[in-house]
Amino acid sequence: MSLVKKIKDKKVNFEFNKEYIKVLTDKIANNDALFITNSFKEMHPADAADIIEHLSQNDRENLIKLNNFKIDPEVFIELNESVQSEIIKYLSPEAIVGILKNLESDDAISILENVEEKDKSSILGSLPPKDRFALLEGLSYPEDSAARIMQREFTAIPSNWSVGQTIDYLRENKDLPEEFLEIYIVDENFKPIGTVPSSKVLRTPRESKMSSIMEDSTFLVPVDMDKEEVGHLFENYNLNSACVVDKNNKLVGMITSDDVLTVLKEEAEEDALRLAGVGDEEITDGVITKTKRRFNWLLLNLFTAFLATYCISLFGATIEQMVVLAFLMPIVASMGGNAGMQTLAVTVRTLATNDLTKNNFSQNIIKEFNIGILNGIIFAIISSFIVQLWFQDIQLSLIISISMILTMIVAGLFGILVPVTLKKINIDPAIASSVFVTTITDVIGFVSFLGVGAYFL
Repeated sequence: MSLVKKIKDKKVNFEFNKEYIKVLTDKIANNDALFITNSFKEMHPADAADIIEHLSQNDRENLIKLNNFKIDPEVFIELNESVQSEIIKYLSPEAIVGILKNLESDDAISILENVEEKDKSSILGSLPPKDRFALLEGLSYPEDSAARIMQREFTAIPSNWSVGQTIDYLRENKDLPEEFLEIYIVDENFKPIGTVPSSKVLRTPRESKMSSIMEDSTFLVPVDMDKEEVGHLFENYNLNSACVVDKNNKLVGMITSDDVLTVLKEEAEEDALRLAGVGDEEITDGVITKTKRRFNWLLLNLFTAFLATYCISLFGATIEQMVVLAFLMPIVASMGGNAGMQTLAVTVRTLATNDLTKNNFSQNIIKEFNIGILNGIIFAIISSFIVQLWFQDIQLSLIISISMILTMIVAGLFGILVPVTLKKINIDPAIASSVFVTTITDVIGFVSFLGVGAYFL
C-alpha cells in the first residue's frame, strides 16, 4: 500500500491531513517531483487542490517551479481564485497555454481573467484560432454575465434527425463535451427549440424522430443576463442545465448546475464579506491591501461613533443626576444593534434571492414590528429584573424596560427599511447597510434610554 493510500485512509470527514503536508514539504525541498506527481494522480483533483492550498506560499512557489512538475489542469481549476492568481505568477506563458488547452471554455476564461494584461495577448496568440476566438468572445462580455460562466462545448442536433442518426453522431464526433446530460434540438437557424435527456435517447427506438421525444425549451438564458439571476433561475426551476442564446436567439453555449453552484457560493460569500465591510478580501491579500479595503468603512464608523457620542453629550445633566445610567446605557444600545443586524442579514439575503417583493413588503414590515415588540417585552422583563436585583431601584428598572422595547422595535424596522431604501437608489445594500443600521440603532438606543431617564428624573 502506497504512502498516499495510507494517509488517505486516515482521513476522517475530509479533514485536512497534516502528516501528508509534512511529507509533501520534505519532497518539495528534495526536488522529488516524481513522488508528488504520482501522489496527486491517486487523489481526486479537489483533494490535490486542497493540499496545495494548505501549503505555505513559499512551498507553493517552490512546488510550481520544481523541475519536471506540471500542475494538472483539473487540479488547477479546483484551486480557489486567490491561490490561482498567485500560482499564475509562477507559471510560464507556455505552461498557462497548456492548462487552457485542456479545460472547457468557461473554466479557461475564469483562469484567463487572472492573467496580467501584458501576458494575456501572448497567451491568446499561442492558442489555436478556434480556442482563441471563443476566449476573446467570452472576455468581451461583462464580468458578471452569463457568457462568462457558459460552456461553448455543447451537443446540438437538427430537429429532423432520427434517434439513430443522433446516436451515431454522438459516437463519431470527437469535438463534443466529455460529459453532457441534455441534447439541444435546434431549427434551421440554429435557434434552440427543445431538449432531450441523453438517457431518453438511449431508451428510444432508432427510427424515432428527435422532435417527437423532445421537451420544448422554456428557459433560454441571454448571454448578457446577470449570473446571479441565472443562479435564481436554476434554483427556482431545479434545472440541470440551460442553453445560452445571443441577441438573435441563436444557441451559443450552455450553463450547467455545477457552474451555478459556484456562482451561488461566491454570491453568498460576497454578501457576508460586504456586510462586515471588508469587500472582496482574500486570505492571500497582503497587509497593505487588506488595510486599504477596511479603512474606508472603519473611518465612516469612527464618524458615526462621534455622532452617537454627541447624542449622549446632550444628556450630560441627566447622567450627572443618575450616574448609574452611564453603566446601563451600553446594554440597550448593544441589544438594539444586534437586533438590527439580525434583521439586516435576513433582509439582504431576501433581496439577493428576490424573495422580498412589493407584494410582501408591507407584510414583512408588520412582521418585523411585531418581532420587535415581542423581543422588546421579553428582554425588557429580563433586564429590568436584573437591574432591580442589582440596584434595588423600581424607577431605574422601568427606564430600561421602556427604552429596551422602543429600541428593539426601531432596530427591527430600520434593519429592513435601510437595505430596501439603498436598493431603490441603486446602492448595494450588502455594502452600505451595516454602517447605517448600526448608527441608527446606537443613536436610538442612547436617546431612548437617556430620554426616558430624563423624563422620569
